[in-house]
Amino acid sequence: MIQTGPVALIRKLRWLYAPDPVMAGYALRTTFTSLLALGIALRMELGSPQWAALTVWMVAQGTRGRSLAKAKWHLFGMVVGVISGIILVASFPQSPLMFILLLAGGIGAFCMIGTFMPGPASMTNYRIHGMRASGFTYAIVSLDGIADPHHIFAIAMARATYILLGIVLEASISGLFQLGLTKRTRHQLASTFEDTLKPALTAIADILIGKEGAMQNVQGIFTQITTLGDQVEFAEVELGRRDHAGDHARAALADIAVLLARALDLATLMRLPLSQDDMFHQEAEAIRDVFLKLPARLEGTETMSVLLADLLALRRQCRQKVVIDFNTAQPDDAAREAVLRHGMLQQALVELIDALRMALSQFEASRHPEAHDHFHAPIRSYRDWQQAITNSLRSSVTVFGAGLIWICTAWPSGLTFIMFVCIVCSLFSTLERPALATQAFLRGACCAVVAAGILNLALMGKSTTFEMLGMWSGLAMMIGGLAFAYPPLTLPAVSYNLFLPILIGPSNQAKTDEITYFNTAMPLVLGLLYASWMYRVFLPYDPAHQRWTMRENILRDLHRIADGSARETVDSVVSRNVDRFVRLMTNSGSTPSPVIQAYLTGILSGMRVMLNLLRLQAIRRDTRLVGEASKALSLVMGRMSHFSGRYHGHYGRTLRATKLAILHLRTCERNESRPRERFILIAALTSLDVIATELDTNRVFFDANSPYLDPSVRSEELESTG
Repeated sequence: MIQTGPVALIRKLRWLYAPDPVMAGYALRTTFTSLLALGIALRMELGSPQWAALTVWMVAQGTRGRSLAKAKWHLFGMVVGVISGIILVASFPQSPLMFILLLAGGIGAFCMIGTFMPGPASMTNYRIHGMRASGFTYAIVSLDGIADPHHIFAIAMARATYILLGIVLEASISGLFQLGLTKRTRHQLASTFEDTLKPALTAIADILIGKEGAMQNVQGIFTQITTLGDQVEFAEVELGRRDHAGDHARAALADIAVLLARALDLATLMRLPLSQDDMFHQEAEAIRDVFLKLPARLEGTETMSVLLADLLALRRQCRQKVVIDFNTAQPDDAAREAVLRHGMLQQALVELIDALRMALSQFEASRHPEAHDHFHAPIRSYRDWQQAITNSLRSSVTVFGAGLIWICTAWPSGLTFIMFVCIVCSLFSTLERPALATQAFLRGACCAVVAAGILNLALMGKSTTFEMLGMWSGLAMMIGGLAFAYPPLTLPAVSYNLFLPILIGPSNQAKTDEITYFNTAMPLVLGLLYASWMYRVFLPYDPAHQRWTMRENILRDLHRIADGSARETVDSVVSRNVDRFVRLMTNSGSTPSPVIQAYLTGILSGMRVMLNLLRLQAIRRDTRLVGEASKALSLVMGRMSHFSGRYHGHYGRTLRATKLAILHLRTCERNESRPRERFILIAALTSLDVIATELDTNRVFFDANSPYLDPSVRSEELESTG
């Protein structure tokens, strides 16, 4: 039952009056650190002490690893931004138009570089944050320095001092509250793997018994794998990189994604005619029982070697049953076809068990890393030039437009207006949907304007000591810290905490009066409104175009893998397509669900086709595959290497070539008597059957002329096309 009225409002404010104890501690710690940085800056009689407090809020995060990772990249970005700002002002001290042009170009360049940084394009990616900090510092140094170019070096050093002070204080004080960090971090890595493996095994168990809705559970797990994989980086920071536990944990999560991909292959094969019989149902039930009991065994006292040995024995049983079928005479072709289907399912089960064994081995290595281990699993990134250029142009044009407004109007607060526009462009231009982020940022800024107005014009109107300043501003900062811990308010809270110190404007020489306050608040609000408007009218986010581009890239990957020009591995194929999958789900917005579901299904289908193309490439390199079988595979790979999905003929010829190869390989398998060669043929048939089924089932995705790409198509038509 949905509650409305005062009760619902009280529940929404629970983050304020009944916060989580851990996050309340974070808010209290960060508020104290921010006030300490502000007090030290005032004591040093620095010109703009609010930047020290602001930096603390920019760097502070809920965990030690996040804080250190962000602090490191923020420091790097600060150095780059300060140097760039000095060069800009020194080069064009009296050329406003050139200054604005290069300011905009610099912000755009930092956004482009940030787009290529590894990891997801999110606010929690601190490699990208390094470039954001570069643009942020570049703007505040150059905009302050252009008003007094003779003292640009002193201004730059002052800004660097504020930022360095905030970073050092936050990193030092947050470290005081992290006792037993290494032990807790290792436990967190283990929990991360187990929390992902358990739903994955449950979903696979549902697939083994043909339960409806099992595929939907797999989709949610892919999102969870991406989210948890992003957090492994921060655990590595907390462990200090003394070993490669983080690399093994990242590889273990990637292997779970491979495990799910193999399970989807099995689900495809189970839908084929003559694929299931009583013997398979018994085997599937036995494997399902092993998989469901595995999480409890991991938490128990059994060693990993025992678990891996049991899985190896299970794998041998699957292989042995296929060998027994080889040695059993079949009465007719139908029985022979059933045996072949059974062998293909056994092959899929073997690959499923192998993927699970690999994931468990990596998990064990993350729990007990070896002393001289050199294993490395890098964070993968799949940015493209088109997206980078779009992000760069979007930010550059927005900043340049703000500069033209200042030049044309000679607005006394124009530099402040440009500064806020630069801050927004630096922070959000690397996101895929910057307009939505800017809108949330604007709400937080408006709250900061109201809070600063109350503080400046009422509560602190007569304060003459730092104690009064700290009491009132600390209370306002504490509220912002609590809001940051509440997920629906995280982004507005970031804006609130970021701009509140600027609007308060603490100083040793003077108080923030009404004129100073309004001359800061108005450029802030207008700058955010202008940036939000520009994000909506200039190169706006187009979900249909994003889906089309993603689909074209998938089709391009298919024929690159088929012609051998792509140096792909199973891990790279799975991780790239899982990244596409999660990005599509995250950015779906208000798109009708049939369209999104069709694309999600298509991405997973494309991933399975790619994986099986990789297996066919490996089989083709096996010297034991000769004659008609080798020619049939070459025909399929040749057709797929030309397949782009752009024309009906390419799609149809590719599907026909795949089905023709299946017929040839079945004949070869029927006439083959050597067990090892038959295993190879069964593996090839398994891959070809999966490819043919996926191409046939998801024609609306692989045939690029299908109508469901048109957003104007009605939902009824989308559902009817599959």
